[in-house]
Amino acid sequence: MRKLPHVTWLRSFEAAARHASFSSAADELNLTPAAVSQQIRLLEQHLGILLFRRLARGVELTDLGQAYALPVRKSFAEMQVATDGLFSDQRKSVVRVRSSISFAALVLAPRLSDFRSAHPGIEIELSTTVWADRIAGASIDLDIRYGEGDWAEQNIHPLTTAPATVVCHPDYAGAIADTDALHLAEIVQIVGSETDWDRLFEAQGIGSARPAHWMKADSSLIAMQILSGGRGCALISRSFAADALARGTLVAPLPVELPMAQRFFVVERDDLGRREDARIFIDWIREQTS
Repeated sequence: MRKLPHVTWLRSFEAAARHASFSSAADELNLTPAAVSQQIRLLEQHLGILLFRRLARGVELTDLGQAYALPVRKSFAEMQVATDGLFSDQRKSVVRVRSSISFAALVLAPRLSDFRSAHPGIEIELSTTVWADRIAGASIDLDIRYGEGDWAEQNIHPLTTAPATVVCHPDYAGAIADTDALHLAEIVQIVGSETDWDRLFEAQGIGSARPAHWMKADSSLIAMQILSGGRGCALISRSFAADALARGTLVAPLPVELPMAQRFFVVERDDLGRREDARIFIDWIREQTS
């Protein structure tokens, strides 16, 4: 097997082939044209072939030179891709964020492109859960959690959580045209928020008992997907429903709002320390939800 040529010869050859000029290749490589010419001559001697025709005005590839230039250029391109893929991200910091599935899908994920544009040196690794009340191990830096904020971790940051309202598909809006009709509504009950309908009925002065649910869901995200089928209504925070309401895929037909019984918080891992990238993300998500 023939010994591979020196990489500096190949770099000069690739640049000269691309520019069809030793001078332009020299400018790109910060060399002199004489140095580029010498490296290509050494490459030709090593291969035992002529790669360029030296013309009165410039150079041009021979047929063998043209055939050789393609795989050489491809090899350099592949090395660049591999280098970028394996090592460029090491210059970025990584913040590992876990979130409730509804908050992740409906609030956080649609905004992460804006975060990356504003902070290109910080990469967010996002994972989801339905229920979580503790950070186990070091695989999570920040946890976005719903509750009272009375967990064991030391650093907990409240997020603004918009009130809930009655949400449904446009086709179902006629069935709950006013609050008096709510006692006949087909409710999609979100697990963990069973008292919300009772609080709403009390706040609106509806004397009758709320109807039994016809469907249960373990998250606002799943409840909204159920509603998209055209049947039933649910109490959903406007933080979650904002995009669907703006698009008109869901509607809020009644002028009622109910403060959420609990709220969302960003919870730091106790041994996280004063990491600047985590501070930037916390400040950003608090601003996004304010």
